[in-house]
Amino acid sequence: MKRSDLIFICCVVLFFLPFFVSDYVYETYNAFNQEHGMIMSFLKFAILATLGEVIGLRIKTGKYNAPGFGILPRALVWGFLGLTIKLAFVIFSSGTVSFLSYMGLENAGAALKGSFSLQKLFVAFCISVFMNTMYAPVMMTLHKITDTHILSTGGTLRGLFTPIEFGGIISKLNWNVQWNFVFKKTIPFFWFPAHTITFLLPVDYQVLFAAVLGIALGTILALASMKK
Repeated sequence: MKRSDLIFICCVVLFFLPFFVSDYVYETYNAFNQEHGMIMSFLKFAILATLGEVIGLRIKTGKYNAPGFGILPRALVWGFLGLTIKLAFVIFSSGTVSFLSYMGLENAGAALKGSFSLQKLFVAFCISVFMNTMYAPVMMTLHKITDTHILSTGGTLRGLFTPIEFGGIISKLNWNVQWNFVFKKTIPFFWFPAHTITFLLPVDYQVLFAAVLGIALGTILALASMKK
């Protein structure tokens, strides 16, 4: 372990420690999270998913930052993506319950809100499958496009807000990796079960758990960029 690794771990521990040792900090966080869910989603993903990408860079290069990597632009992009993820949670949770009720499982909503049961597990799994099948590929592809844009503009905030050449970037994406690794492997084998667990949790804990998964998401997408 390098000295930089020790410093990095200490910084992460110090950042999260107040939430575990201070009831006031934890209660303040919960209250703000309940009243301002979208703002908190922006902040959580801006911090945690970017943290995952930094970890991915460390695995790839041995460093936590590099010229042109653009930590701040990546954080802003992840914050925006966090808003869409929160939106997807709301839409697919209610939409899946409505669909299951339409298909004959009339107590799908009550099952999801109740204590653990096989029916609740089934509803949570359905939400996860629908969300990750319909929304996740679009979000992951958009992330890859913005990631490429950040790198091509030198990792600067000014560069982030320049027009994105969507056509040129999409045509040059490594679709072999995007399809065979990101879509075919991480979605069914990681995100389906991970978000099933998410939707089994109480609503107040779902966003927190999803934000923690944001570390895994950032790491996975960063590692995907390493694959040839």
